[in-house]
Amino acid sequence: MNDDTVKGHEVKGFNSHPMFRYISRCKAMGSGQTNKIPRIEVKRVEKPPYVIDRFKLRRFDGRNTVFDRVMWDPSWKGYKRMYDEKVLNIITEGKPGYSRVDFALAYASWIVHDAFEGGFAWKKIKLYRAPVDTVGIDWTKTKYEVDDPYKMSTFIKRAAKLSGASLTGVCKLNRDWLYLDVDVPDNFENVIVMAVEMDADGTATSPAAPAGVATGIGYSKMAFILACMGEFIRNLGYEAIQCGNDTALSIPLAIGELGRNGLLITPQYGPRVRICKILTDLPLEPDKPVEFGVKEYCKKCKLCAEHCEADAISMEDEPSFEITCRSNNPGALKWYVDVERCYLYWCENGIDCSTCIKVCPYNTASVRKANVTAEEFSNLV
Repeated sequence: MNDDTVKGHEVKGFNSHPMFRYISRCKAMGSGQTNKIPRIEVKRVEKPPYVIDRFKLRRFDGRNTVFDRVMWDPSWKGYKRMYDEKVLNIITEGKPGYSRVDFALAYASWIVHDAFEGGFAWKKIKLYRAPVDTVGIDWTKTKYEVDDPYKMSTFIKRAAKLSGASLTGVCKLNRDWLYLDVDVPDNFENVIVMAVEMDADGTATSPAAPAGVATGIGYSKMAFILACMGEFIRNLGYEAIQCGNDTALSIPLAIGELGRNGLLITPQYGPRVRICKILTDLPLEPDKPVEFGVKEYCKKCKLCAEHCEADAISMEDEPSFEITCRSNNPGALKWYVDVERCYLYWCENGIDCSTCIKVCPYNTASVRKANVTAEEFSNLV
């Protein structure tokens, strides 16, 4: 974790963040309900804080992601339904947060992610123009000798922070989490996991379009950060595979835990992050997994499930191995999210939804305002 050192079970550096001030009560969005935010003790643990059934766990077929199934799977209601199919009609309704201006910004926010191929490269990124006044050194021809993996990991985290990452951790590559159709060479042993904080005020408008802006900007930042970090590693003579939601499922042990809403919960920002990673053969020292009681807290909280616009999040007290739809990957003990319902709500809403992020107490503890109207958002600076 960036700039943190382990002392016993406590992680120094966490306590300065607003999340770790004791907050006795946090208003739930619009309901008057209150949920207590616990004081968090972050521990570095030897074993990951999740349970796997090795008889059920399989590498996930990427064709079964809900977005791919839109195009090929007629067995569900989302087949051939596009999440923007109602946007033009929604704009004419004149609802705050769903104007032409709001949607224009939301679509613009994705441009770097969608247009910059170098953001998710597996090889040296090809320049669109040759740099002038250089001799053209090919840094990839020789390897920088890494005699201290811990020191290199520390520098990697510094470089990631400089490039725009909010959090960075290092772990060993567990090939169980690679997509079934992805072939990663055997020499790739390490993963650099980076989280990008999403704009708190935009997220707080969910499910309106400004929340989609926060999401899109997060993904575009990912592409920039990945390109910088991938090229840095290649310039040291090593290989780098830059990944967003492709290539591998995200279980970034070094920076957070899995929550009821199916998302990574971080101590600093809760689930209000987007995750990217780099697979590499660069020698690095992995971080130990973190644990700070997310599962136990989620068992009692249930705010994300209560406020879910799509009724897609489980209300069960205990996590289970029971999947809810074809787009779930069986084998992990967790609360499985019905992402089919989630996507169908997006189609009705005209844009993606972040309400389960917005209402999460781990998020609201770290923001200046837990609920923002679309009118307020346009005036916040």
